[in-house]
Amino acid sequence: MNVIDHVRDMAAAGLHSNVRLLSSLLLTMSNNNPELFSPSQKYQLLVYHADSLFHDKEYRNAVSKYTMALQQKKALSKTSKVRPSTGNSASTPQSQCLPSEIEVKYKMAECYTMLKQDKDAIAILDGIPSRQRTPKINMMLANLYRKAGQERPSVTSYKEVLRQCPLALDAILGLLSLSVKGAEVASMTMNVIQTVPNLDWLSVWIKAYAFVHTGDNSRAINTICSLEKKSLLRDNVDLLGSLADLYFRAGDNKNSVLKFEQAQMLDPYLIKGMDIYGYLLAREGRLEDVENLGCRLFNISDQHAEPWVVSGCHSFYSKRYSRALYLGAKAIQLNSNSVQALLLKGAALRNMGRVQEAIIHFREAIRLAPCRLDCYEVWTPMTRSL
Repeated sequence: MNVIDHVRDMAAAGLHSNVRLLSSLLLTMSNNNPELFSPSQKYQLLVYHADSLFHDKEYRNAVSKYTMALQQKKALSKTSKVRPSTGNSASTPQSQCLPSEIEVKYKMAECYTMLKQDKDAIAILDGIPSRQRTPKINMMLANLYRKAGQERPSVTSYKEVLRQCPLALDAILGLLSLSVKGAEVASMTMNVIQTVPNLDWLSVWIKAYAFVHTGDNSRAINTICSLEKKSLLRDNVDLLGSLADLYFRAGDNKNSVLKFEQAQMLDPYLIKGMDIYGYLLAREGRLEDVENLGCRLFNISDQHAEPWVVSGCHSFYSKRYSRALYLGAKAIQLNSNSVQALLLKGAALRNMGRVQEAIIHFREAIRLAPCRLDCYEVWTPMTRSL
């Protein structure tokens, strides 16, 4: 084994801090003596060093090193044979298994999304030839396109994910959210439904979420209830969360709260949908329950918008609007598509007399969730007062 093999083994073992230290030293040695490592070894060092930076969430630095790695790979591809290393033993067959260039580009795109540079993420993934795109690359592209409002390429990418992985349910939801007909989506999964046992529920599941995305709350509720009553899918947290959200959209707050309570009893670490649950509790005046919910969610994760929204609802209904504004802004920073965070911040701004700023947030909430009645409940009175 040579030193690069040791770096690779440590990376595979998850020893990221060790990889970072050693690869940094080896890269400096390489810079001071370009003949020390072969081009392929230099490429590997750059990738492993970038991976360790990615693990430490130093995304800009990681992008810089990934870019250098790709430049090194481009230079490497121009040579037909790998140059033997003068400072290490001859490369073993294992050392010729170079990190995938496609995987490097995917990691770069991940860095860009973390840095909120979606255009750069799209550009790097778009540069990968279609035939070389893995399902996760197509999935990331589909989500990025959808976020950017580019519906056609988003649909194409989601369909490609389903072609390769017909049980990719989030890709199915992506297509339904882009107004692709439920029947068309179902046809893409028909073969797997017919050949894999215990998937007879999938066509009904697709039908249910097709109703969700067309705003037909009543039929969506009935269809999901029919799924939830089946013994094999009874007490599924995701279905219960969807029911809670649908009842909320339909204005049935009582049943919404009941379903949220049922879901969190089954999964005490549940975060999704808890922002709406906290809002409903706050509206009922159950501020102590809201405070406890916020503390529990922060103990689970402070990297999601929901804990901040729940705490913001507690502050808002306690008439601490400046605090609610701060918490709403923090939630939006974590998830710019959080409708509940936008409504919270907008309501805080409105109550602080900053009406024009509030309108901007309410408009964005309506754009993201045009079927949600609560978005209009805060919007309509404001427009009448202008």
